[in-house]
Amino acid sequence: MTVIAVINQKGGCGKSTTSVHLAYWLSKKGKTTFVVDADAQQSSSVWLNSMESQIPFEVVQSPDNLLEKLPELDQDYEYLIVDGPASLSEVTRAVLFRSDLALVPCQPTGLDLRSASDSVRLIKQAQSVRNGPPKAAIFLSRAVKGTKLKDEAISLLTKIPETKLLSTVIHQKQVIADTSGQLTTVWNTPGRSATESAREFDKLFQEVFNLLT
Repeated sequence: MTVIAVINQKGGCGKSTTSVHLAYWLSKKGKTTFVVDADAQQSSSVWLNSMESQIPFEVVQSPDNLLEKLPELDQDYEYLIVDGPASLSEVTRAVLFRSDLALVPCQPTGLDLRSASDSVRLIKQAQSVRNGPPKAAIFLSRAVKGTKLKDEAISLLTKIPETKLLSTVIHQKQVIADTSGQLTTVWNTPGRSATESAREFDKLFQEVFNLLT
């Protein structure tokens, strides 16, 4: 039983997109997977509610309920994916106290890099209290190929201590942005752009999976 929290205080970084795609990827591999939507916007739960894959989910948004509910669900599923709130609140702290891995998507902008650093700080506080977990990993999201900004962001993220920077970058494509509105994933979307994005997500989630095995 593994709990993966997708967190960042910055909205628009791809938390819900990552959560839904990761849950779908795991389910495709035959893993029993459950999504906990802890974000006030409830993007992932609305998305999953209309998907044909029928991935189970629940909206849980109070710190006390998260601390109580996650261990209960942990007994019934191999993987729990928690879509965290767009804040570093007590809700995020509660999620980190029950997680095995904190996954932080980060866009290549100055504001997002600072936000990712703040998220890592909160993760380290949880690690100190728990004397170990959760593991921490960051990946670059919504990056534009061939830009100096992307290269600078990677350079800065590699300098965050005790945090794994995943080598796979999810590049910005309209097809990814469209998946939530179309209530689908890149694996179920036709076209070359979707195939390229699906390949990136496959590589990213294999890295995540390898961190946990």
